[in-house]
Amino acid sequence: MTATEDLAGDEDALRPTEPHEKTWGWFAIFNVWANDVQSLFGYSLVASLFIGYGVSGWTAFAALIAAGLFVMFLVNLSGAAGEKYGIPYPVFARASMGTAGAKLPAILRAIVAVFWYGVQVYFASTALALLIRLITGASGGGEFLGMTGIDWLSFLIVWAFHIVIFWRGMTWVATFLNIAGPFVYAVMIGLVAVLWVKSDGQLLQQAATIFANPDGTWGTEFAGFIAIVGTMIAYFAAVMINFSDFSRYAKSKDAMVKGNLAGLPLNMILFSALALLTTAGAAAVYGEQIINPTEIVERTDSVLLGVIAAITFFAATVGINLVANFIPAVNGIANLAPGRISFRQAGIVTSVFALVIGGLWTAVISSIGISGFVNTLGATLAPLYGILVVDYYLIRKQVLNRDDLYNMDGGVYHYGNGWNQHALLAFGIAAVFSVATVWVPVLEQLQGYAWVIGALLGGGIYYQRCKGTLAG
Repeated sequence: MTATEDLAGDEDALRPTEPHEKTWGWFAIFNVWANDVQSLFGYSLVASLFIGYGVSGWTAFAALIAAGLFVMFLVNLSGAAGEKYGIPYPVFARASMGTAGAKLPAILRAIVAVFWYGVQVYFASTALALLIRLITGASGGGEFLGMTGIDWLSFLIVWAFHIVIFWRGMTWVATFLNIAGPFVYAVMIGLVAVLWVKSDGQLLQQAATIFANPDGTWGTEFAGFIAIVGTMIAYFAAVMINFSDFSRYAKSKDAMVKGNLAGLPLNMILFSALALLTTAGAAAVYGEQIINPTEIVERTDSVLLGVIAAITFFAATVGINLVANFIPAVNGIANLAPGRISFRQAGIVTSVFALVIGGLWTAVISSIGISGFVNTLGATLAPLYGILVVDYYLIRKQVLNRDDLYNMDGGVYHYGNGWNQHALLAFGIAAVFSVATVWVPVLEQLQGYAWVIGALLGGGIYYQRCKGTLAG
């Protein structure tokens, strides 16, 4: 039996990785981050930061790099235990939350992941639908739940494609990421080249206007800098907390650190530069700043470029879905019944939810306003990160008893009833603040700092209640 088959068929999806399964080098870690950025949403987000925050391009660029460095530091902290002990996030969380209490953060993370997994399956299917229409010339047709027959066919094919990838295990996931990451960059560079030719050499001149901000002041530039950094931290927040789900497959700590270095600040520099040049090129050619790459491709009137772009958008969206949504959802669902829900079973449950959410996205979900719900769940992840890191580094001094992490009936992490009351109190207080930044208008000015404050508050309260009382 191969390592992949062993992983996919193991009845405990949360078991520690074995030495022969730790096959991810720095390039695989790099591509985790490359795929996390390279979705359609990721491109539009980065492009909008250059033109929508009222700051110069230099300030936006500096903020993106600063965010990459900060996130790199944070994921090196949260991923260390996964690399050292081979444990996924739901198991790592047991050290701080308790063997039963860890189900709370795991399921909160899984709910966010399952929802976005279904949404991203739908968005990936739109790229395939574009490809089918370009090749066949077919269009229109009757609709069901807001989608045509081609839309539904594309959606079901993409849904099934995800199942094939996860059914083969993490080795196939890593392989797909290693292919998708560089491929997306190649096509983005090609798109810049097309726009360069069409703009008659005006691309760089247009880019210079984005970098200029004559009306900016030190105060507005600093405020914009903080807002952009906060936005990017929020974008990566989900992966930051469960990074041990990926670092557990790293060959070594050195591979993890190098992969994060290349995958975050360096990747942010390259991707941001390409997003900037593409946005500038579109402005030079079409007379307006367009942040949606699909609209840029459609305006080029090139069938070849359209086909290549459709394949690229499909690969990029599937990539981020595997990284940010599928793995956390599977591990979170498996943690609800450790030892009884396998990797494949949790994947099937996730896929069923994705089928419903993605299928209803156009006609129902997208029109009922779910952003507050999703943002509220996301806001709870900040204090969980703070508690996790403080527990591992300051309370336990990076020493865990791996056997007790899997002892659901006793052991040092059972805390008598499976719940660490200190962690619950710290989480509750900090989460109330984090959620308040979403719903309370008077706290809106703190949104750029919300994640950092929430993490510091959760970790600080936890440390004051636990110092000198817990053993590793």
